[in-house]
Amino acid sequence: MPPIKITETVLRDAHQSLIATRMRIDDMLPVCEKLDKAGFWSLEMWGGATFDACIRFLKEDPWERLRKLREALPNTKLQMLLRGQNLLGYRHYSDDVVRAFVQRSADNGMDIFRIFDAMNDVRNLRVSIEAVKNANKHAQGAICYTTSPVHTLAHFVELAKEMESLGCDSIAIKDMAGLLTPHVTAELVSSLVETLNVPVHLHCHATAGLASMCHYTAVENGASGIDTAISSFSGGTSHPPTESMVAAFKNTDYDSGLDLPLLQEIGFYFYEVRKKYHQFESEYTGLDTRVQVNQVPGGMISNLSHQLSEQGALAKMNEVLKEIPQVRKELGYPPLVTPTSQIVGTQAVMNILAGERYKTITNEVKLYLQGRYGKALGKISPQVQHMAIGNEDVIDCRPADLLKPEMEKLKKEIGATAHTDEDVLTYAMFPDIGKDFLEQRNNNSLIPEALEPADAEICNRRAATEFNITMHGETYHIKITGTGYPKQHQRPYYLSVDGVPEELMLEALDEINLGESSEEPHHFTGKRPRASKPGDVTTSMPGIIVEVLVEVGDQVKAGDPVLITEAMKMETEVQAPVSGTIKTINVIKGESVTPDEALIEIE
Repeated sequence: MPPIKITETVLRDAHQSLIATRMRIDDMLPVCEKLDKAGFWSLEMWGGATFDACIRFLKEDPWERLRKLREALPNTKLQMLLRGQNLLGYRHYSDDVVRAFVQRSADNGMDIFRIFDAMNDVRNLRVSIEAVKNANKHAQGAICYTTSPVHTLAHFVELAKEMESLGCDSIAIKDMAGLLTPHVTAELVSSLVETLNVPVHLHCHATAGLASMCHYTAVENGASGIDTAISSFSGGTSHPPTESMVAAFKNTDYDSGLDLPLLQEIGFYFYEVRKKYHQFESEYTGLDTRVQVNQVPGGMISNLSHQLSEQGALAKMNEVLKEIPQVRKELGYPPLVTPTSQIVGTQAVMNILAGERYKTITNEVKLYLQGRYGKALGKISPQVQHMAIGNEDVIDCRPADLLKPEMEKLKKEIGATAHTDEDVLTYAMFPDIGKDFLEQRNNNSLIPEALEPADAEICNRRAATEFNITMHGETYHIKITGTGYPKQHQRPYYLSVDGVPEELMLEALDEINLGESSEEPHHFTGKRPRASKPGDVTTSMPGIIVEVLVEVGDQVKAGDPVLITEAMKMETEVQAPVSGTIKTINVIKGESVTPDEALIEIE
């Protein structure tokens, strides 16, 4: 038997799963010489949420990261995760954008493209696979494994056959939630190996504690490759430990031949690196067998915990986890992987926080129910579909067939802010934060989010989140409910004062070292009026204003969209509660907003 091929995930999926994709390139480069000597079949280091995190939080150019790692790892194949027609964003892109993105990725050093579609709709993979093959790179088709009444063994085998027929060089089983059991793994892998003429790989998250057993079973049943994570970034919502799997196969017919002492040195290095990112650790990234019931992937759980924390609603996590399977059923059982995990997860959060199911429906759910992400395998709830899109037509073609070429339009939109085609593609993936990133880069004003010191004394300090404040003889009950994303030196804080939602905008005017006794001065801006009249437009949860759709003096009807907000990476139309005339607009694009504020007033 040939040696088992190991794909190491520490530079992408492992830290995406455990520390919210926050590892910086400066912590990757020092260990690259050892990684390059290890003998991995490939190193997964790009794709997924990497692009988003680089420009949103780390202020790194993701293309520069690719080039630096390509130079630092001359003997190792680099691998990325590509969302088919979605590329690395949250919508479908036109075919010319897909082809351009794949070609530029290949030109900058990518070797292996693992390509999947969140709906397992093979139509959405065709152009990506063609582009990878045209670039003379390795196209790996990925089956998104999930369980439901409509997802059968025969269905997955048929999917793999279709991917092979499109030209895929290998097929990966992508078990993003850790749902596989050893028994099912044996059945699925052996069926694929018997049917296909290309190698089969297994990508399985360790959330339920079964992944190591599934890996071993997969190899025994003919799998050619497995994904692992160096031990210090393994387990829980990440992957089985690389060192353990190498040891397990040592002196067998599947011996990987990897140097275990060298791998241990790499593990010790990342053990120290992980300490730097302690602020992104989450209690929801460990072993959790509930995934076998709620089917929520580990990365999705950690994101949900972070997002609920920002809403001041972390206590509702269990309610959200119970709501997710119900929403998924109503949407036709999509696999829970980006972007469908965000689509389903955000809608479940809104259902819980609003106290009424589908009171607010995200734009992405509406597009999904129009068929614009692809075809659902299961039956969609007609009631939910009608609530979301009324009597609008549902498309049955490949969604990208409806899109016109975009590259030239994107180049004109971003103009001189973009210096290269890579910059244009960055803007294409994330128009708002991409443009902000490029402008800040051009102005030499990129400021990455701060890392909290790892000093034990500082880390163990506690900060009050609920307290009383007395001013001028009056006592007010204050409860912090969340924070928004910082912009430059300002950051919004959401709180309630005697039960009334408020927003404070804090601006750092000076800096101190943590641990000093002096107070950091802040500046706070004025507040919007509280919604109190039938014509006051509000939002159901904290978010960012993406677009203001009306102007003062406009006539609107009840139900007309007047604002678009973004929360948890999903956009939502905010509708006029009554018919009338726009009297005042209290927001502008880019501002943070909270529930119960009068964002627009209608008379």
